[in-house]
Amino acid sequence: MSAATPVTTKLGTSPTPGQGQAAANAAAASFAALTDRLEYMSAPDIDMVRKAYRFADDAHLGQMRKNGEPYITHPIAVAALCTEWKLDAQALCAALMHDCMEDCGVTKIELIEKFGAPVAELVDGLTKLDKLEFNTREENQAESFRKMLLAMARDVRVILIKLADRTHNMRTMGDMPRSKWERISSETLEIYAPIAHRLGLNQIYRELQDLSFRHLMPWRYAVLTKAVSRARNRRRDLIQKVQSELETVFAQAGMQVRISGREKTLYSIYRKMADKHLSFAQVTDIYGFRVIVPEVLDCYTALGLLHQLYKPVPGKFKDHIAIGKVNGYQSLHTTLVGPSGVNVEFQMRTEAMHLVAESGVAAHWLYKTNKSVNAQSERLGTQWLQSLLDIQSETRDAAEFWDHVKVDLFPDAVYVFTPKSQIMALPRGATVVDFAYAIHSRVGDHAMAAKINGDQVPLRTELKNGDVVEIITAPVSAPNPAWLGFVRTGRARSKIRHHLKTMAQTESTQLGEKLLSQALRAEGIDKLPGNEPALQPLWDKLLRFTGNRHQQDLLMDIGLGKRIASIVAKRLVVLLGEQGQKPDALLMTRERFTAHETVSQGAITLDGSENASVTYARCCHPIPGDEIVGYLGRGEGLAVHRSQCANARKLQQKDSERFIGVEWSDEIVRNFETAIEVSVVNGKGVLARVAGAMAAAEADIVHVDMGQETAQDTAELRFMISVRDQQHLDGVLRQLKRTPSVIKAERQTLRN
Repeated sequence: MSAATPVTTKLGTSPTPGQGQAAANAAAASFAALTDRLEYMSAPDIDMVRKAYRFADDAHLGQMRKNGEPYITHPIAVAALCTEWKLDAQALCAALMHDCMEDCGVTKIELIEKFGAPVAELVDGLTKLDKLEFNTREENQAESFRKMLLAMARDVRVILIKLADRTHNMRTMGDMPRSKWERISSETLEIYAPIAHRLGLNQIYRELQDLSFRHLMPWRYAVLTKAVSRARNRRRDLIQKVQSELETVFAQAGMQVRISGREKTLYSIYRKMADKHLSFAQVTDIYGFRVIVPEVLDCYTALGLLHQLYKPVPGKFKDHIAIGKVNGYQSLHTTLVGPSGVNVEFQMRTEAMHLVAESGVAAHWLYKTNKSVNAQSERLGTQWLQSLLDIQSETRDAAEFWDHVKVDLFPDAVYVFTPKSQIMALPRGATVVDFAYAIHSRVGDHAMAAKINGDQVPLRTELKNGDVVEIITAPVSAPNPAWLGFVRTGRARSKIRHHLKTMAQTESTQLGEKLLSQALRAEGIDKLPGNEPALQPLWDKLLRFTGNRHQQDLLMDIGLGKRIASIVAKRLVVLLGEQGQKPDALLMTRERFTAHETVSQGAITLDGSENASVTYARCCHPIPGDEIVGYLGRGEGLAVHRSQCANARKLQQKDSERFIGVEWSDEIVRNFETAIEVSVVNGKGVLARVAGAMAAAEADIVHVDMGQETAQDTAELRFMISVRDQQHLDGVLRQLKRTPSVIKAERQTLRN
């Protein structure tokens, strides 16, 4: 990019500059600094931009930057950078006025009246970004990051202008106090450069990285600069020889090509040295060549000619044309052994590919005459930005949002195929579940099994380049909380969390409705009032009493234990009494008589299909067949204990109104965990014999604890096993007692 007028980041008061400097400042601050760059615009658009310049110039009148230049030089420089992407008049107006609302008190209404709503929205979005401070505190950074990504997702021009603003600020960092260098440079390296890369803005990406490196590590930057300069001088003859041989080969083949040198950026050299523990002399791919050809087929022809000219380095060929990168980048890459045995990298691409490679989403404005580039650049930007909005709609917590998207900012991609040969790009380390959610959220939600290259694999399997992945779905399948432990993409993680939250809320609401109905029956009211319009005033009064906004929120709170059903029921009886509905004395007597029985008519029935709303206490591990009680924790849903559990008894003494009747269903749908203790005679293979006995009794071992005792004649083994019910457990214990070397086998006792 061409250099722009050097200015600093924010306005400040400075002494009046000398006359010579004043003349230079006046030239930089005039509209003439932009005029030559607007030749791609129509006359009405240029008039609109000139009007915005005058407005901004008046708004910033008298304001100076820290180096004494008029403040308007900075907006002009930002707008000049935007013209290199051929952004439209609205974007240039916003670039010129991006500090007017924050620094000059200009209102959004005023901008709408003078320049229209689109320009005002852009300036408003940029103003909100300017106010952001990316502090080191994670939650503040996350919230700021979320605001920025959402502003960008609504209109990508916001982030293009913001990146131009940040690039100009980084170019002029020398005028800032050194105390600010580290914070601003780190923020640029960690946030703005990855966004530029994710949107395919490689030219800006490379420049932001190098400028940040220069101000974060000045000494290392200086040392590398000298080393690269010396290497450049040493290899000048080599580069000229390669260029000459390339021109000869392509001329003999009758191909029209444009050859340009490519030098690795200082920051990428530094990262390669640091990551791979290399010395500067060991970094062999500092220099390379780009071969720009007219058509896609010519890229492969050029590759063949190069491979005849120099020997290729094995394993260093990459076809990013057939399988483009996630940010839209396309090129053929090959590394060849050039003259004197020096490795040289070559990139072959068309003009259209080169434009997208350097400008990414900005190619949408830059190259409007080419429909394929226009469509591709627009698609690669909107796909990722739309995914941000999808994640935001399901994620209210800023830190969680940041957690979802940061992995997508650094996409070291792996490329896989659907059964219909469609290419999918996912971050390295992505699993089958990530792939399922990348296809569609419904496919992910109902994924049951998967095949890779025709072989059945677990859902947690990591994907490799070239895998053909087939997802097998079932209507009854649902996301598992364990998936959060291995998924890599933000989309998959947000969809899973959203589904689990929704499921938990639904279950809690259903449990709350059941508990309130049961409490009402104990008060002599047969059923819960319905949702008819005539009963709405009744619900409104009850919600005012409980402090909830909606009926569903109240039922959810009851299901989570935040509200006690009996208290809400008593209030509801009073409200129903005001409408003339009296309790049924017979029903009240019957319900209260059976309320403390083991099997109550109003008891909650448990079959193991409950998810977030019901937990089985880890202190006593109840299983079907045990006598159980239910405790409504404060905001934790229903906890099920064995009735003899010491913890449950203590809670009953302190919080008896929170206990409700629970009972096992006749049809249990899953296995339950419980703890057993096995005393054995120490000896070779004893653990294997015990495990074999449990396997013979069809019990799964979840966990085993052999204690810390030194070698003795006997040992106490503690197992956590999975069984169907109490009858199944009894069978397991009998099988263990018949096993040689087992002295005793019993369920872990409940300690009082």
